[in-house]
Amino acid sequence: MKRALTGIKTTGSIHIANYLGAIKPAIELQEEYECLYFLADLHSFTTVRNPEELKRDTLDQVAIWIASGLNHKKNLLYRQSDVSHVTELAWYLACHTGVGFMEKAHAYKDACAKNKDVNVGLFYYPILMAADILLFDADVVPVGKDQKQHVEMARDMAGSINAIYGEGILKLPEVKIKEDVMTIPGLDGQKMSKSYNNTIELMLPEKKLRKKIMSLTTDSTGLEEAKSMKDTTFGNFYNLFGTKDQFNDLEKRLNAGGLGWGHAKEELFEIINIQITPLREKYEEIRKDEAFLKEVLANGKNRALEISNKTLNRVRTALGVQI
Repeated sequence: MKRALTGIKTTGSIHIANYLGAIKPAIELQEEYECLYFLADLHSFTTVRNPEELKRDTLDQVAIWIASGLNHKKNLLYRQSDVSHVTELAWYLACHTGVGFMEKAHAYKDACAKNKDVNVGLFYYPILMAADILLFDADVVPVGKDQKQHVEMARDMAGSINAIYGEGILKLPEVKIKEDVMTIPGLDGQKMSKSYNNTIELMLPEKKLRKKIMSLTTDSTGLEEAKSMKDTTFGNFYNLFGTKDQFNDLEKRLNAGGLGWGHAKEELFEIINIQITPLREKYEEIRKDEAFLKEVLANGKNRALEISNKTLNRVRTALGVQI
């Protein structure tokens, strides 16, 4: 059976884009692939400086993955920092990767263009991500469109190692993008991102979820005027949750006039809340049992180390580290 690998940074609460763009598509692969899911806490240190928040966010994620349908007995859920082999492989990759190549990374270029405080970890990020992928001989990596370059960079790094030391040392992964959720819009129409402060957290209570939905960006068209959802932030967001029939029905009523954006947002809230409520209830029940969540991570760690040890020994032997 082929192997799929997915990871999400443990920075802040999981939002709807994380769920639709990464978690849900990854969970759907369980029947077809051997699935590995990891919590990318090492990647979080490019921005996270609060240890208590990191601990909380880590356990939150474990609960969300399981509530979303992850079979933790059949597949793996582990914490990146529990597998020290990741950082060792990342060093070998770094020593075979040019600085010019790394400077092409979109995240690094974007941070520099916006005059952000760029630390070495951000620059090194694609190498660590490549190690995450290559260490587990992943066949496919389901990612959002913005992460596609990182998988391609991982392939290039693996190719460099194989070209020098012999073919087959590192497996070249394939990127897997679910086309209908490539880019999830945020409240302001930009890509949903914590850095843009435009997210809708997945596990918000009903009242807070409604407040977020009501803040979605719309135009100032009056109540009685005709409106359209087509090519709008609201319409794009509605498409993620509503059916085609629901979209067409609401569009027809908006076109006729007499229906405000506030009414449309209320309908969107109801659709989203109906879908999220069962997930939220499962999450809240699972999240109470921290001993169980830690046990899941401990089991995941042991199983992940069994797999990663084989790959790393292969690399160590090829590079001459293992005598």
